[in-house]
Amino acid sequence: MSHYDAIIIGAGHNGLTNAAYLAKAGLNVVVVEKNEYIGGAAVSRELHEGWTYSSCSYVCSMMRQALHRDLDLGRHGLLLVPYLGTINFGDGDERLFSYHNEEAAHLELKRHSKRDADAMHRFQTDLTRYSQLIRKTLLRTPPDPASFKPRDIKELLYLAKQFWKLGENEIYEYVRFFTMSAAEYLDDYFENDMIKAAMASPGIIGTALGVYSPGSAYILLHHVMGDVDGSIGAWGLARGGMGAISNAIASALQEHGGEIRTNAGVQQILVEGGNAVGVVLANGDEIRARIVVSNLDAKRTFTQVMDKNNLPDGIYEKAKNFKIRGSSGKVNIALSGLPKFTGVPENRYINRGGQAFTGSLATMERAYDCWKRGRWSDDPFIESVIPSAWDPTVAPPGKHWMSNFIQYCPPRLASGPWTPEKRDQFGQTVVDKLEKYSPGFKDLIVHMEVRTPHEIEQEIGLTEGNIFQGELTIDQLLFNRPFPGYAQYRMPVKNLYMCGSSTHPGGGVSSACGANAAREILMDLKRPNTVPEDDFYDE
Repeated sequence: MSHYDAIIIGAGHNGLTNAAYLAKAGLNVVVVEKNEYIGGAAVSRELHEGWTYSSCSYVCSMMRQALHRDLDLGRHGLLLVPYLGTINFGDGDERLFSYHNEEAAHLELKRHSKRDADAMHRFQTDLTRYSQLIRKTLLRTPPDPASFKPRDIKELLYLAKQFWKLGENEIYEYVRFFTMSAAEYLDDYFENDMIKAAMASPGIIGTALGVYSPGSAYILLHHVMGDVDGSIGAWGLARGGMGAISNAIASALQEHGGEIRTNAGVQQILVEGGNAVGVVLANGDEIRARIVVSNLDAKRTFTQVMDKNNLPDGIYEKAKNFKIRGSSGKVNIALSGLPKFTGVPENRYINRGGQAFTGSLATMERAYDCWKRGRWSDDPFIESVIPSAWDPTVAPPGKHWMSNFIQYCPPRLASGPWTPEKRDQFGQTVVDKLEKYSPGFKDLIVHMEVRTPHEIEQEIGLTEGNIFQGELTIDQLLFNRPFPGYAQYRMPVKNLYMCGSSTHPGGGVSSACGANAAREILMDLKRPNTVPEDDFYDE
């Protein structure tokens, strides 16, 4: 029987981050992972000879720069590069190109609407102001509003101070913003439907909401409050794929003496006398530790790897009712050449960026209607990137790899369980839409990997394939995440913690959840805190 200071369940990026900081503080740490590889959803693997797929997570923005610097991830091989641009495809021949260059971006918007081109600065300024406020909470532990502890009172006062800095008019708008749909919020700024559709698309990524669903405006904000290389709101790609992020964090962990065990799925968390004391692995092995940290989602932690009898009254029910609805699929495609899209000029600033097959707001809402009826969208929203256009490590010379993220795809079908045949039909729907915008696309396909929420849950362990480990709705944010009273990473069983995206600040490859949990653990163990609490870019 092995003994450690800490056991971390799950080698996703948050689990690895948590373990790295605990090991850095001198704890004897082991990470146990059910798969033969590490990274969870932030993984890259060779699934077809010569091609490296980032099977689930595919772009980076939310990685906290303070953690990147503190763990020295650049020295461990991590290189992030911003998008050069994005193409948005309308239902017909309309195209909207986005550029980082302000003048080019303004001229492109003006081509569609002079009024909207002028409004974009106001929109981005307002969204940036809102995101700056949220960014200040990302590397902080949420306060308990029902607590009178000095630390919680101090944190509440800090949040109030930041909130009041917005000013009276902005406070009214900010409160309104949290309850709005993405489409309604955009109506306040823009008139052109193509522009509104392009701006609304981040509001539905990974969530079981439509562009007209209340609360989707915040999801839009959640996706624009990251940064790449200090450029706030930018999106980027990791050289070598998203697995490069997990591998760099794992390297930092191992540098500090941490251990990683793969093919070591957890069957049950051991609880004795009301204390978490270790885990039992799927092979029957038992590992003991002073503390246990779950990187699994809240539903899986409390309903699958814990005995209900070891939980206080009501916790099992809270976990069972935790909103964690899957809505996304993924289609990874190896290509023999670079696809050419109709209406798109040869321009490296857009051909080396992303492609968003948004259509109109109505098209996106109809795609959501399909999900509500228990079927995949017959005209889905697709967000694509072709990393091989700039990263030669993910495909053979002259060949390419295309990542396609799809909304919407339900975890359960009205027609019955997912089967390999239905999975392939879903993939064919995606390819048919790509062919519509890129004639001859099908002839370039060398290999395809199709993932529905079913495959994502079975392999990665994300309940219902939900990429955020729980809906990012206002009832599941900040001190309500995952449950009221348990938002400070300590769970209802003593010496049991959570560090995954079911905790604050939620989903995305940020490492913030893992780092924040490590800070609380070190505090409880009376160890010096080595975890950053702020990004200097926020000030």
